[in-house]
Parts: sequence; C-alpha cells; structure tokens
Amino acid sequence: MHHEIIIAGFGGQGVILTGQLLALAANLEDKHVVWNPSYGPEMRGGPSHCTVIISSDPIGSPVVAHPDSELIMDDPSLGRFLPGLKPGGLLIMNSSLVRKNPERKDVRRIAIPANRIAEHLGDVRCTNLVMLGALLGLVPMVEEESLHLTLKERWGGKPDLLDLNQRALRAGMEEAAKAK
Repeated sequence: MHHEIIIAGFGGQGVILTGQLLALAANLEDKHVVWNPSYGPEMRGGPSHCTVIISSDPIGSPVVAHPDSELIMDDPSLGRFLPGLKPGGLLIMNSSLVRKNPERKDVRRIAIPANRIAEHLGDVRCTNLVMLGALLGLVPMVEEESLHLTLKERWGGKPDLLDLNQRALRAGMEEAAKAK
C-alpha cells in the first residue's frame, strides 16, 4: 500500500491538523509516513495545504507531485491542486465552499457538504474531521480505531471536543458511504 494525499484550503480550516492527525494514526500502525505542512504567514485566511504519504514500504521521497487523493476545502485550492491529481484519482470536495465544477472527467469526484454537516453537529470547526472521515470512508488507509486513539490523545482532556470530533469523523464516513 502506498497512498499520497493533498489536503488544501485556507488557514483556519484545520487543513494542517487534518494531515497531522492522519499521519499520527498511520504512525500508530507502524506504517511509513511523511507529513509535510505548507502555509503562508497569515494566521487565518491565507492559503494552506499539506501532503501526507502513507506506505507499507519505505518512502523514497517526501515530494507529492501527483497525489492519489485530494481533500479540497475551497475554490482557490481546487484551481491550484486539481491539475496535479493522478488520472483515476479521488477528489473529495467540500461542496459547502467549493462552487466551481471541476472540469476533469478522468478523476472520481465526490462532493461532501462538510460545513453543513459540521454545523448540524454543532460546530463548523469540525468540518475538517468530516472531510477526513469521508476520505477514510472511501480509502481506508488507516484503521478507524487508530484515528480515534489519535483524537483521544489530542482532545482527551476536553471530552466535549473529543466527542464532537469523533462524531464528525463518523458523519464523514457515513456521507462517503452514500457516495460509493
């Protein structure tokens, strides 16, 4: 197994955290993993993305030029990263904020109303976990339990946040199951 992912949006959407959680969960399973964050000097609102590589074998290069999957949180990120997605790759878009219709027909496109789902759960800040759940619902590269352990490590001292993020992850997985 070798899977390369780009997660992209703007600062404040939890893009970097999403990649970090995925990488930590893969690390718990003793998989080879590379997590590479990239963001501008702005605290919020500026472009933000990260790459994650998860593999059962050693990873030769940390560079992700043509990912297998992309989690796209906003329109500018779609324009920037969609051209690099591998033919046959998986594009998961936050349809609450991505208004453009991707022109590529050679990729699998899944629209998840992640902001709407997060608002329904009670906090739009868990949108990133909805998107991560959708990815794992379609490409189970780590076990759900590993991600729950990672969430517990991150928010274990805050039971309300832990519960919210676990529910968001589950909601994203359920939404992805509808798209299969």
